[in-house]
Order: sequence, then structure tokens, then C-alpha cells
Amino acid sequence: MTEIKAIISDIDGTILTDHHQIDDELLSLLPQLTKKKIPFVLASARSPLGMAPIVHRLGLENQPIASYNGALIQLNQEILFQHLVDKSEIRQIIQLITDYFPSISINIYSGQNWFTNHINKWTQLEANITGETPLLRPLLDPILDTLIPIHKLLLIGEPKLIQELQQQIGALKLSLTTIYLSKENYLEVTANVVSKEQALKEIARYYQLDLNQIMTIGDNFNDIPMIQLAGLGVAMGNAPKEVKSAANRTTLSNNQHGVARAIEQYVLT
Repeated sequence: MTEIKAIISDIDGTILTDHHQIDDELLSLLPQLTKKKIPFVLASARSPLGMAPIVHRLGLENQPIASYNGALIQLNQEILFQHLVDKSEIRQIIQLITDYFPSISINIYSGQNWFTNHINKWTQLEANITGETPLLRPLLDPILDTLIPIHKLLLIGEPKLIQELQQQIGALKLSLTTIYLSKENYLEVTANVVSKEQALKEIARYYQLDLNQIMTIGDNFNDIPMIQLAGLGVAMGNAPKEVKSAANRTTLSNNQHGVARAIEQYVLT
């Protein structure tokens, strides 16, 4: 196997336990990675603000982070790469939800900011998980008609409704936008060039590494593209079978120090 020179990892369900705690064994391994000059880069559907406490806890302030599933890659506050959502297509989606899916929570993300038009149980749950506080704004006009860049739209609701909404958005045949489930009740909307595969390519370019020199690790469907493309793609033990099938290796679960075990087995040996 080619020597691994960088690691790209998902956050939720990967380096965090089911209780949203960082694995202590991973923390203890990071100095060894630093000593060997192996970057540990986080790639998540979260916003930069939602990633910030984890970045700080892990001491990764001097590494790039890929937020919004790779729509925005930053080093500190410097933008390295970004891909914005087309506002005319976002407007169509918001109008569809307003007319036919009023119980769905609509959330717009722009840089560090999270906008929503009302607080409900879904936004409150997301706020509790990420530690962020949304800004209340009308979504259909003021924000979309300004120069504010939009990196992601997050739609949250009951799983059955979210699946129906996914089909309805698909029927719009939007040419510049892609949609995907990050959880059974979370529907993410980004520019169609955005994926963790693209983030992997851009991070490899930043570090001037070949893809086969990078290990990626994740637990969910949006991790599959980067797991498949990397030199070594590792699925968490708690991942669905489709994610495990896409990976070269499967480690233990997020509650069993899975990331730490993978680093020990494939990088530090």
C-alpha cells in the first residue's frame, strides 16, 4: 500500500460518538500525526461555525477545513475553494416548499451564517447539535436578492416528507443544483459540482499530493465519493452497508474508537 501522507475525515458519526463527543483516543494520536507531518483534515456537511469547536478541540486551526460538503474550503478565514448555489434554482425550491411542504424547515447557509425563517423543533435540534444559533430572516426575497453567497440549503423534516420532497425537487430538473440525503430526514442542496470527492481533489491539490497518498474515512452516503476516490477509503463500523461496500477497509464504529484504530492500523504502523 502507498504511504499515506494525509487523512480526510468526516465529523458526525465518524470522529464524534453518538453523544456528539470527540473520541479521546483520536485526540491522543494527533500529536503523532503532527510529528510525521501528516495533515488531519475535516470534511463535513456542517458550516464553518458548526465545525469550529471541533477544530479548536483537535488543535487543527492550521489545517484547511471543507465545510458544506465541500462547497467551501477555508484555511482560517482565507477561502481556498468555493462553489455557490444558483439563486434562481434555490428560489424554485423554496417556493415549492412554501406552497406544498410548509412543515419542512428551510435553512440557508452563507459563509459563517445560518439563516432560517422560523424556529421549530428541527432548527432547535440542529442548533443543539452544532452549537450554532440561526438568524431569523424572510428567505424568499431579501437574502436571495443581495450579494450574499449561498453555499448550502438544508431542508429538515419527517423522513417520509423529506423523501417526497426529494422526488418533487428532482422533478424540477434543476441543471445547476444537486440534492442528497445526509440523514434520513436531512436533505442537502448544493451546487452540482460540490461533493466530498471534489473536496478531496482540491485538498490534494492544496497539499500537492496524489490521491493514492490520502486516506479518507466516513460513515454516511455523502462520504462515498471521497471514500471511493482516495488511495485508501475507510468506512466506519456504524456505516450503512452501501458505504462499507464502497470502501477498501472497514474499521470499528464511532463509539469504539474506529478512527483511532484506522489511523493506528493504516497510517502509524
